[in-house]
Amino acid sequence: MYRSDLISPNAVSAGAMVGVTDERGKLLGTALYSGSSQIAIRMISRHLIDNLPGLLRERIQAAISYRERIVRDTDAYRLVFSEADFLPGLIVDRYNDLLSVQVLTQAMDAEPVRHVIVSELRERLKPESIAERVDPRIRDLEQLPARTSGLIQGEKSSTIISMNGVRFHYEALEGQKTGAFLDQRENYAAAAQYAYGEALDVFCYQGGFALHLAQSCSSITGVDSSRPALEMAERNAALNNREIEWIKANAFDLLRDYAASGQRYDTIVLDPPAFAKGKQNLETALRGYKELNLRALKMLRPGGVLVTCCCSYHVDPAEFLSVVADAARDIHRNIRILENRGQAKDHPNLLNVPETAYLKCLICVYN
Repeated sequence: MYRSDLISPNAVSAGAMVGVTDERGKLLGTALYSGSSQIAIRMISRHLIDNLPGLLRERIQAAISYRERIVRDTDAYRLVFSEADFLPGLIVDRYNDLLSVQVLTQAMDAEPVRHVIVSELRERLKPESIAERVDPRIRDLEQLPARTSGLIQGEKSSTIISMNGVRFHYEALEGQKTGAFLDQRENYAAAAQYAYGEALDVFCYQGGFALHLAQSCSSITGVDSSRPALEMAERNAALNNREIEWIKANAFDLLRDYAASGQRYDTIVLDPPAFAKGKQNLETALRGYKELNLRALKMLRPGGVLVTCCCSYHVDPAEFLSVVADAARDIHRNIRILENRGQAKDHPNLLNVPETAYLKCLICVYN
């Protein structure tokens, strides 16, 4: 609930657990309060709660149990996904024998709460190490004291993970977000089912799609603007005994030049970062997504496969479909949707919390 929706928030201390009622005094439940964010309260229960540590332990165990039921073919997955696991402001990822924690709100950053989270994770999962990944921008917005990313338990900061039989190096204190894009894990496997021939993976990061496509493609080229990401991608290729060409380049420039020069591929993957960080960026983002898809479609051979993704929450699924359709129409291509996918199941999507559904992944064939 936004600060503008509240009637009397001034007397509440930052990070407090509060009871929430409507104008008539009817109880709506218990929430965690932020004294600085525009999202002032995040609901944590429909009931009054007087034992937050007990509730946290219960919710963490429930999140672990859910993953035990639905996660397959990997030792790297999201354990706690904030509101989607009824633990707003907390992200926990598992990478084999390491855990990565990210705290996003005042309530979750309180020392007693942090102690409960770390002790419960340690007791339930017995990791070699627990790392904390810090997003300085979020901490500024929440007016939290500055922290640096680092180990909060143990000494081990690197390991090897496996997704769908493909192995990757993982560095707990390096890379974007918590270190890898686990939400694409099931899409990696799905794309590999259709990919063939000569493949181009654009915005390849550390080689997630490329290494999965290598199982069925005759040649792979991965493109990214980050040299450190490509260096890790090369290490991952060596780990899996794969020969992949990595190119450091701006994706828009490369696609424009390749399309103009008549370069053609049988499979193309587009997995760009979020172009729309807010509603104010939406129109610019839609133009960017359209340009990427138009260039890629120009480069596909007949019968070719396009895997195109969008992780911008502010671009809804219908808008993304429309963008891809408009790109195809502009260059007189007919494309057939093979699969319309979202994030992996360890990133749950709550029906009544639309913000938990953000990733779009279309697998298409050019006819």
